[in-house]
Amino acid sequence: GRMWAYTVGFTILPHVGGFLGWFLNRKEIPAWYEKLKKPSWCPSRKVFPVAWTMLYTGMGYASYLVWNDLGGCSSKAIVPLGLYGAQLVLNWAWPPLFFGARNLNMALADILCLDGLALGTLCSWYRINRLAALLLLPYLGWLAMATCLTIRIWKDNPEKPGKND
Repeated sequence: GRMWAYTVGFTILPHVGGFLGWFLNRKEIPAWYEKLKKPSWCPSRKVFPVAWTMLYTGMGYASYLVWNDLGGCSSKAIVPLGLYGAQLVLNWAWPPLFFGARNLNMALADILCLDGLALGTLCSWYRINRLAALLLLPYLGWLAMATCLTIRIWKDNPEKPGKND
């Protein structure tokens, strides 16, 4: 019965920060984000919650597979689960930086570091559990789009002095 709880816990964990990020910054979306200049290929706002629900579920379950294959929090788990945890923190940090602080420079730096950590996570997981690594592929694809979108928004919306007045 305990493994079921671990499976659910690992699968739900990524959703916690994702939900908090949305909840804390939800008022900034209509107030600020809608007014930004965005490329024609920017996904509709309705797509984001659906996409993130699927991506967080996949990555959360994948993290359980890796944790389980490594026998829990063993010394072998430090790097693969450490990379996962670090990329998850950067993932969770992006909405407060982008929407909350409206800091496009920091949001861009965050997502570029996130890309590297997510790729490192996938590479470290591939040797442990191929399914777990494959479950990260949609996430990396979405991150690639999100990174391009962040770069375009950063480029097309230069920060003006006194923006926080």
